[in-house]
Amino acid sequence: MSSAGASADLLCERAAALLDTGRVNAARPLLTAARALAGRTPACIQLSVRIAAADGDWVAAIAELDDAIGTEPENADLRKLRAEARHRTGDVEGAARDAAEAVVANPADPRAKALLGAALLDLGLVADAASCLREAVNGTPHDPLYREALAAATERLGDVSGALDVLNEGILAAPGAVTLRNAAVLLCMRRRDFLGALSHAEEARQAGVLDAATLGMKGHALASLGRHEEAGRAYLDALKLDPEDAHLKYLVASSSLSPNAGQTPEVFIRTLFDGHADHFENHLISLRYGIPGAMRTALRSHPKLMAEEPVGPVLDLGCGTGLTALALGDLAVGPFTGVDISPRMLDHARVKRLYKDLHEGEIVAVLNERRERWPLIVAADVVCYFGALDDLLAAVHRSLAPGGWFVFSAEELLPDHDGVTPGDGDYALGRQGRYAHSPHYVYEAAFAAGFRVLRFDRPVVRQEAGIDVPGLLLALERIEPS
Repeated sequence: MSSAGASADLLCERAAALLDTGRVNAARPLLTAARALAGRTPACIQLSVRIAAADGDWVAAIAELDDAIGTEPENADLRKLRAEARHRTGDVEGAARDAAEAVVANPADPRAKALLGAALLDLGLVADAASCLREAVNGTPHDPLYREALAAATERLGDVSGALDVLNEGILAAPGAVTLRNAAVLLCMRRRDFLGALSHAEEARQAGVLDAATLGMKGHALASLGRHEEAGRAYLDALKLDPEDAHLKYLVASSSLSPNAGQTPEVFIRTLFDGHADHFENHLISLRYGIPGAMRTALRSHPKLMAEEPVGPVLDLGCGTGLTALALGDLAVGPFTGVDISPRMLDHARVKRLYKDLHEGEIVAVLNERRERWPLIVAADVVCYFGALDDLLAAVHRSLAPGGWFVFSAEELLPDHDGVTPGDGDYALGRQGRYAHSPHYVYEAAFAAGFRVLRFDRPVVRQEAGIDVPGLLLALERIEPS
């Protein structure tokens, strides 16, 4: 090797070391100097790609790799780099092709197997992905990323206990990997093993291997167990590690709510939704929020709509930004009047021009003040801020016209992994200041308030931590007293 080539390699080694510590700008001039000495060597190309990746410019990285691979099509290192870059840009099939070429070049390379496994997992080839990832873990048992990917594939194969074993083995092999500990806590949360989640989070705390996410999930586990004061302390500890996190601030506030209050305080709901109004819809879409669509399905069975007759006017309780009115827009229902406690949410609803009237206020108070009788009242994702439903259902009953419908959603109260149901069995305050209700309680409360239950569906409310949140959706008809 020439002296220039040796010097270029030394510069590349120094630049790589700087990149390993996150000092991207310090690495740039070393790369420039190395290229001036030796041109576009494989080491220089890899450094250039790493810098482009650090800048988030994956398109530039792929362009550089395309050029390099065109010259060296058998270079497995370049193939692995392009597999990662393609995966980052959404070209999963291209990533799988490059990773497969790298595996063919070196079947014993754990990183090539891991890249191929990750691509296959995204392509839905879960069994093949798990096989590749298991080989990657066997080859490099201390790598947390390989472990996390294998656990994800194992879980998707339906073996949740096996996935947790993969993570626990990884924690033993790499006890300083906070991502593995967090993945174990999250997996326990998804299987509703809140005691297991709490145990993993506490072990992480005792080991000093934790971050704000660890403490936040510890708070979630405690809240799910009904231990709200302890949850508040966990959220406060998390906020100390990440003081600018708005969601943690909200969790701290929600943990101060009394489980026995029976209803989330007005000021809490107003502050929450005013703060989330500007990104509320995008957030719900990302969580696959399904209630407006489920309401639309339920309303299609309304006898007037089935007879091609209009239904309205409609009162939308807790209308928010207007997602329910938007989902019902193709049905012969309306005009809409919306009520919400958050003025910022009402501002967003007003822009859509879907409502004849919009009113700010707490919904039970508004129902009790107004004298209209509505043929249809809807309430999407509102009952979760009530524990006891007596006052709400009584106010709705008084506000419905004879034969009027009330369509609303709730979150279903479920037992945990050990079969324990929180609260009194009727409803319980859970995470984030939201109540969940048992089906039998909702049914009995509706009957006691003077309603006939016409539909009782179980839609998915949204996704949380990657799993479905089970819901209840009821269509009630007002019964006239005899």
